[in-house]
Amino acid sequence: MAKQTAKKPVQPSKAPNRSMSKSIFPLDKINFIMIACSLALIVIGFLLMTGSANTGDTFNNDIFSTRRVVLGPLVALAGFVLMVPAIMYKKKVAKPQVEEGEDTIVKE
Repeated sequence: MAKQTAKKPVQPSKAPNRSMSKSIFPLDKINFIMIACSLALIVIGFLLMTGSANTGDTFNNDIFSTRRVVLGPLVALAGFVLMVPAIMYKKKVAKPQVEEGEDTIVKE
């Protein structure tokens, strides 16, 4: 016959104390501003690439314009490239200052 095992009672998980811990976001306000600017560049680049297409009856030479072939893709590419530093940017933390003649670091 199979052995019967006793199940351990499930203990309720302790909720984190909101007053003791502070939520830390990995991105700061400046990161979100830089991400928004990068997204705006991407949208502007795609809008520069838009235009009328060829119809079955006529050929539209505007599909080879510099705005649609060169400028739009470069602006969109700049937005994608600038997205990486926008995400990776981290504020510099001020170093504690040491007064002259003292060997200890003054904490603020």
